Amino acid sequence: MTRNSLILAAAGGSAALLLGALTFQYVGGLHPCVLCIWQRWPHLAALVAGALALALPGRVWPLLGALAALTTAGIGGFHVGVEQGWWQGLSSCTGPGLAGISTQALLDPTADVAAPVRCDAVAWSFLGLSMAGWNMVLSLGLAGLWLGAAGMARKG
Repeated sequence: MTRNSLILAAAGGSAALLLGALTFQYVGGLHPCVLCIWQRWPHLAALVAGALALALPGRVWPLLGALAALTTAGIGGFHVGVEQGWWQGLSSCTGPGLAGISTQALLDPTADVAAPVRCDAVAWSFLGLSMAGWNMVLSLGLAGLWLGAAGMARKG
């Protein structure tokens, strides 16, 4: 594989994971928790790193792509630990909070107020892994692709 094909595979993988998360949210109706949202941002950073790595020589952009992939894998790993009860989640993990919701809306049973999305509840799993678990595993693979691309880059 060439440097550019590794970059395209790694950035394409982040794009696929990001599009998958958005599809689960907007088509499947699985609303994300706080940690789910946090896992999306590094994928977006990896897409930017990929575009810059294709346009510019050197190791910096692939290394930043690897850092983005490792960051989302780390957040995904933390999220899996919260889901499995290995450790406690963040205080914001019990839902989106009550900011912007009036007391009247909270007390009105007919009001359309979204239910909180919990970080410690697995909304979907496949082969025993939650979405956070799959994000972690696949992102570690993407980090390997990024590191391979960085190894092929000439210094500069």
